[in-house]
Order: sequence, then structure tokens, then C-alpha cells
Amino acid sequence: MTKRVIVIGAGPTGLMLAHELRLAGIDCTIVEKRAEQANLTRAFGVASRTLELLDARGMADELVAKGNRVERAALNGGVSIDLTKIDSRYAMMLIAPQSLTEHMLEQRCIDAGVEFLRGTKLVGFDQDADGVTVTLETGSETRLERADYVVGCDGAHSVVRREMGVSFVGKENLTPITLADAELSEKPSDAVAAAVNKHGVCLIVPFGDGFHRVIVWDRRNDHLPLDTPLTTEELRSAMLRIAGTDFGLREPRWKSRFLSEQRQAEHYRVGRVLIAGDAAHTHSPIGAQGMNTGIGDAMNLGWKLAAVLHGTAPSRLLDNFESERHPVGASVLRLTDNLTRMVLLRSNIGLKLVQAVLRTALRSELIRKGPRGLVSGVAIKYAPQGEHPHRLAGTRALDVTHAGGRLYEDLRAAKFVLLDSTPDGAAAARTAAGWGDRVVGRTIAPRVDGGPAIVLVRPDAYVAWASDSGAELDAVLTDWCGPAQVTAAVPQ
Repeated sequence: MTKRVIVIGAGPTGLMLAHELRLAGIDCTIVEKRAEQANLTRAFGVASRTLELLDARGMADELVAKGNRVERAALNGGVSIDLTKIDSRYAMMLIAPQSLTEHMLEQRCIDAGVEFLRGTKLVGFDQDADGVTVTLETGSETRLERADYVVGCDGAHSVVRREMGVSFVGKENLTPITLADAELSEKPSDAVAAAVNKHGVCLIVPFGDGFHRVIVWDRRNDHLPLDTPLTTEELRSAMLRIAGTDFGLREPRWKSRFLSEQRQAEHYRVGRVLIAGDAAHTHSPIGAQGMNTGIGDAMNLGWKLAAVLHGTAPSRLLDNFESERHPVGASVLRLTDNLTRMVLLRSNIGLKLVQAVLRTALRSELIRKGPRGLVSGVAIKYAPQGEHPHRLAGTRALDVTHAGGRLYEDLRAAKFVLLDSTPDGAAAARTAAGWGDRVVGRTIAPRVDGGPAIVLVRPDAYVAWASDSGAELDAVLTDWCGPAQVTAAVPQ
């Protein structure tokens, strides 16, 4: 019987998840209430780890070619970290409008055969032991659709989360944020300009096409109603008070006002219904973590959901999605909340003290490594599984090379990859042949200094297992990838 997943929401998280499922041969339908794809630019920073994940599906270089590379990330006025020090093929923050990322992901979904139901909204759902029945509404027409699983990627005001009965715990920031995309007649001296004082915060981020994202927190507007019209003069006035200049701001092509929230869902799964992205966690835009965390959710969930539907893993593997990604969401909330608190201090003396402490602390490379890893996402890791796990288990897989290419190219089939650098050089690969529909075997020579002899990499580019011996390999592959393929006996 055909297996089907319905994804609610065609933002970056939903699109990424749908693409993952189709790569794994699962039928997928995206339900999107917007009739047409919006030209949104709210999310714009694509972090190093997200680019690595996109590289693992052959999409990163396309996005990098169209975006704007930023090699320093501003943490506070006058304080930044050098992203070129990241040990990654993508040692930067890429500035790319959300619409650009969405267009790329949508085209990949279309090419892979994802079904789109646009102009359609979810009314509710009922789940049972065998699947989920969703009620959809398109215009005046209401109909029922059936799926094995439903995943809500429908944003901070998620209907799926509400219908699941899951609490969305946290708070709402008091100061409205104003956003605008505009040309500037006076270009900032820094790639990403940051100004902070007691009046608020002003960030200027270049898209690379002549336009800049202008982000302003104006403390004068605390508790201002969100429906208050946003004028260009208001933006200019706030920039002058906070940054000392409006950089010659011209009439924006787009502007918006919103209140950011710091919230996280209590659970990411209830039976056959799950949530990911902003539906599961939402936070301050400082640090540019929102879209990156959502894409990470999608990569983590996609292969697990496919394995359960193919029968190579038990349904409890989906609980592992929550146990791995909920702590990541909580960590991002702490990071963005702390950054927001630092820049929204009401006292100039307090702000100068924070900046002085940061400048002093960041003189140490050991300390700089921490915020660099958090902002870029390369520090994200999961709790290792099994008894006596190797130190690499649960960590981000590095992009090692071999005679046939490199690891992240091998991952483009969305399968496990088994890296073998034992003296035999191909023993593990021969064993992996029994799981050939789910595992790609590669010989690595010479062995990476200090690294294990055999490494099993998950489809989402994290280390599943590593060892200096292949003695337990059959059991490990069965545990992670399911039973080996059944092959017919060869006649004698």
C-alpha cells in the first residue's frame, strides 16, 4: 500500500521535509493556505551548518551563487566574531532572501513529485491507529484527505499544534520590531552594521543586490499596537536616534512591523501528528536562527519518518525526533533570548559594560569558538546512543574526501554512508552491501589522523556510530538501518 505524509505549510521547513520524504520514496502532499508563493524576505541568514545540510542534498552551491557572503557576525555594537575560522566548506553566513530559499526548495519538490494544494487550509484532523484524516478547506469546498502521518510546519500560530493540544510555552517580547528592505545612498562601512544604545537597536544587512535589510528595535515604541502604520519617516527617525544616521534610506520596497516571541512547544509529537520549524519553536530574529533551526528539524525528521513508513524502523524512532531536536530548540531560545537581552538594555552604561566584557572575552580563541559554533550551527550535536558510544557519536560529520569524491556528495541519495579506513579497505563496504538499498559504502584512504577506522553517517549528516573495529558491524547496521535485504539463494 502507498505510504503518504501530508505536510501543512510551504515555508522552508515544510518544503525541506517534503523533499526529504520524496527522496526516500514516500508520497507527500503539501497543504498551503497561500494561493501563490509569497515574495517574503523575513528570514535572510543561512548559517554554515544549514549550508552543509543543503550541500548534502546538492543545493548549497546554487544558493551561495545567488546570495551574499558575510564573514563576520555582529553580536553587539562594535563586537563581532570571525566566521572564516569555522572548519567548514561554508565558513560564513550567507545573506539570501527567504523567498530565494523557498523558490529553490519548491522547484526541487516539484522535480521530485511533491503534490501541492495551494489556497487550501487545514480545518482539523482525527487520528487513529492506522493514520490521520484531515479536513481541508479550499474556498467554499470542504473535503477529507487521508495520510499515514501529518506534520505541521505552519508557523508560530500553528493550527496543527493547537489541534494537537500541545502547550506553546514562553513569552512575547515587548518591543515591536520594524523591518524594511530598502536601498541606501550611504553604504555602511561594515558588511553587517550594528548600532546599539539606550534607544534601541539598528541592524543593516546587505542582500548583495543593492538592497539592505533594515532591522530596528525602537524602545520608544514599547507596547505600540502592531496595526499602527509603519512609515518611512518613522524608520529614518529611529535610525538617526540609534545609529546616528539613516544611511540615506530610500523608500522601502517592503516594510513590516511585528512582535517576536520566545516560545517552544512542550512536545513535538502526539501519535501520528508532529510539528517542526516555527510551529515547534519561535524566537527573536537576533542571531538569524529561525529558518536554520527549521531546516535542521526537517532533515532530522525526514529520514526517520521514511524509515518508519518503509518498515525498517519501529514507530518509536519518531520519539527520537523530539528527544534530539527539542534540546536544540531550547538551546536556540536561550541563545537568542540572551542576545536580545544584551542589546535591549535601557542603560547606556549597562550597554557599554556588556560590550567591554564581550570584547575582552572574545580575545580568547577558546571563548570565540563557543559563540561561533552556536551562531553557525556547527556545534549542534545529539546525545549518543548505545552502550559505550564513541566520542564522535551524535556529532556533525565532517566532509571527508575519498577516491570517488566526498562524503556530502555521497549523502545526496539520503542514505546512510559507511566510511571504512581499515587495513582491508573494503571490508565494511562489503558488509554494507547487505543493506545496499539503505547504505552507501565508501573506502577512505589514508585513515583520518586520530579518527576511528569505521564510521556510520546518518542521512542527516550526523555520526550514528564509530569504532576502530568492524566486529559489531552487522548488529549496528541492523539496529540503525533495519534488517538486511533478503536475497534469493544462488543455485549450486
